[in-house]
Amino acid sequence: MKSEIKRKSLHLAGLTVPMSYYLFGRELTLTFIALAFFTFVILEPFRIIEDLRDRIKRRLRIYVDEEVIERMEAIEKTITEITREHERYRVAAHIYFAAASFTVVYFFPREIAVGAISVATVGDALAAIVGKSLGRHRFSNGKSLEGSLAYFLSGLAILWPLVGLPLAITGSLAGTLAEFYNLPPDDNFSNQISVALAVYLVGALF
Repeated sequence: MKSEIKRKSLHLAGLTVPMSYYLFGRELTLTFIALAFFTFVILEPFRIIEDLRDRIKRRLRIYVDEEVIERMEAIEKTITEITREHERYRVAAHIYFAAASFTVVYFFPREIAVGAISVATVGDALAAIVGKSLGRHRFSNGKSLEGSLAYFLSGLAILWPLVGLPLAITGSLAGTLAEFYNLPPDDNFSNQISVALAVYLVGALF
């Protein structure tokens, strides 16, 4: 549970994207996401390939103080603690999150983009924390009714002021289903896209 709280605390850093949208506008936000995405992609091999990390640390010991190496190893340990087993040797969640955020901000109106990213960030965190701590009614995939309900209600609270109640229900339900079924390629991608698409398409129809 402790590692899950750490993981979701880091995950909530995704809220910087909607904050940036409101404070700095669409273009700067897209630039910010793109820079983050390319930084994550460049660093990804160092996270996955342990031998590469070890070689870099051996080389760094020639040039930097041992205290710097110890700090690097402490960060590496923290990242390992919050990384789920199935993510150790595959594309990391933050890369999918950044890709989805860029797509949503680029293609959708501001209220939908801000809502979709916020719902995916907060809803996913609450679903995991509530599900692990209070989940009593489990489904076959390990998800819980309590966790899904936490996602839906948080999504409703976030989207209602932005797009109105009917679309808030639509978007929250879409995000809840995407999170429940872990839609490919990764729920950190599919959550945002599902919420944004559902709200946009239903809003366009009605």
